[in-house]
This record gives sequence, C-alpha cells and structure tokens, in this order.
Amino acid sequence: MTNAAAQMPAFEVEAQGIIYDAGAAPEAEAVAYCTSLCPLASGTWMAGWQCGPEKQTPKNTIRMARSRDGGESWEQLPHRFETTWDNTPGSFLTAEMAEAEAGRLLMFTTWVNRSEPDRPLFDPDTEGLLRTRLLMAESTDEGDTWGAWSEIGTGDLTGCAITGPIIRWSDELIACTFESFKEFDDPTPVEPAAWLVMSRDGARSFSNPWRVAKHPQQEKYYWDQRLCATSTPGEFINLFWTHSRTEQRDLKVHLQRATVGEDSTEAEAEPVETAIPGQIAASAIAEDGRLLAFVVDRDRPGTMTLWQSNDNGETWPAENKLIVHTHDERAALTQGRENIDFAEYWDDMAKWSFGHPAIRPFGDRWLLAWYAGSPERMSLHWARVVEG
Repeated sequence: MTNAAAQMPAFEVEAQGIIYDAGAAPEAEAVAYCTSLCPLASGTWMAGWQCGPEKQTPKNTIRMARSRDGGESWEQLPHRFETTWDNTPGSFLTAEMAEAEAGRLLMFTTWVNRSEPDRPLFDPDTEGLLRTRLLMAESTDEGDTWGAWSEIGTGDLTGCAITGPIIRWSDELIACTFESFKEFDDPTPVEPAAWLVMSRDGARSFSNPWRVAKHPQQEKYYWDQRLCATSTPGEFINLFWTHSRTEQRDLKVHLQRATVGEDSTEAEAEPVETAIPGQIAASAIAEDGRLLAFVVDRDRPGTMTLWQSNDNGETWPAENKLIVHTHDERAALTQGRENIDFAEYWDDMAKWSFGHPAIRPFGDRWLLAWYAGSPERMSLHWARVVEG
C-alpha cells in the first residue's frame, strides 16, 4: 500500500436501494436515466431523471421522486411537465435541480425540438444534434407543483445540453453547466466545448456563457462535465469524460480546478489527465479536502466506482477505490475501447444500460445514485457510503 493510500480511510456501502423501479413501470416509462440528486434545506432529498419507453425517443419526459427519510424510501411525484415549448412539440433530456434559497426549488432541463419525430437525436452524417433549448421552472412546495418554463440564454451557441449538477456557492452564486455541439443540418465541422452560465440573483437572470474547456485543435472532446463547488466562492473542481478524436478512443478521466469570475470569459486552467479509467465522473470534496470521483467505467464487467485522492488529484490509489455496482452489459454494442467509430459510438450511447453517476454529501456520509438494468428496463439505484 502506498503512503497516499495509507493516509485515506476506506469506504464501504452502508445501505442501498431503489429510487425508481422500472420493472414495475408501464411500457411508456420503462427506461430511466440521466440521474440527479438534490438535498433541500428542510432535509428532503429530490431525485430526477429522463423517462421514456427507450432512451432518447421523441416521447421522453422527466420525472421526479422525493425522500423525507434520508433516502431510505422514495415516493414518485405525480407532476407532469409540459413538453411543448414555443408551440413546438419536444422531449426532455435532463432533470437537474437546485435550491436557490430555502423553499424555492429550481428545475433545469434540456428541451429537444421534436417537430420532425422521425429524426434521431444525432445525425451520423453531419454529426449534429436536433435543436435544443435550456429551460428552467420553479417550485415552492418541494416538487408537488411547478411554474411555467422559462428559457436560459446560450448566446450564439448551438447544440447545447445541460451536463451535470447545478452548482451553488456559499455566496449564493449559482452556475448551470452545459456543453455545446452543433445543430442537425449544420455542415461545418463540430467544435464541442464545455460552458456554464452564472447567476447572482437566485437564478432570476444569468450571465453570458463562460467557457470552461475546449481543446484548441479539437483533438480532445471534454464531455459531461461534473462540477463541485469548493469553499472558495467561484472556485470549482471539475471532472470530464474525455474522448480523443484523433486516437479514436476514450482517454482517462480529466480533472480541472478553476475559478469563475465576472471579469473573465473562460477558465485559465486546462483539464489534465488522471489515472482513473472510465467515462462520466461525478466530483465531490470531503471536509478534509480529499477529492472524490464516482465514475462509470464501461470495461467488462462494467462498474460504478468511488475513487478518492488526498493530493489534489495527483494520485488516485486503486487500493482505496470502492466498487459500488458491477454491471453485466447486455446491450448489442458495436464499439470497443479502441478504434472507435464516432457515429457508431453515438448509437451505442443510446443502448448503454447503466451509468450517469451522482454524488452528494449526507452528513458524515455520501449519497450516491445511478441508473442500471437491462436494455429494456432501466431503474434508478441509490447507495449510502460511509468511511469504514
């Protein structure tokens, strides 16, 4: 065991269960994914997800569940969100929530234009996405009822999608993170980037997009950023699923530490590669400063693993990792770890039957969530992790 590993506590799963049981759901709600967790000042926990008959269909919407016993049990909320926006039929991709102030809960989602329902979300020829908008709604009764949608502006950026939790610092600064791609019929080369918009008035207005990460030569794609606020206002830790277009493979998880500012337009720090294998990685910070990463890895077998580092991300000792979930992926995938065909990889993303990690502090413990199941039925799972 290394010195770094010896100085860190071991994690163990104290309890686990189901947030949403897809096995008991109607066919129209058989698949749940895009997991989110949100603790409220009252002690209530909220969970959100995308729900539909399959992944990424024109009928997909968002659903919520609520726990008032620390995550031990969850009740599905009956509210149904309006999927039509600006008189246009649509679907939703995400259900991220944040409490702007006590008793005022916000829902953030990506709306997808489904006016041509036969079109897929991704065009393998142009590598563009259907037209999207970022929307927000408000609840003052812990999710029982919600107000109308309002749009969050993204300037001239297109192909935008919310990518992770909504971040709130101690000075009430709020950030909504998203990534930009390009639209379905756009023939120009794709130039993806990670962004956020900020609010200092309780999400009543937002800044212009602030660039978090973009590779200058487009050799690396920084996907699915997951930010975590530090105790310093505006500072964050960020983890990326990082894909090398030139090498046609996923790289190891990349880490970034940066600070947003009113006088800057982009992050000064570039993401750096860690030793963690995998794709989407949710970040967290322990009270003693340790960095945590809850990561989905699509090797065989697939795993959901909690990693930790006590040297600001320089090392992530494998001796201290905790495998929270092991998965037997039964979807008919076409792409492996090397020589990835980009268009086919997008098709595989719509087949994967586990992933989307979420992690939140829960007193001296951690609450984790993810989706997992069969290609036909995907449920939401939770686990409470404690230092052993």
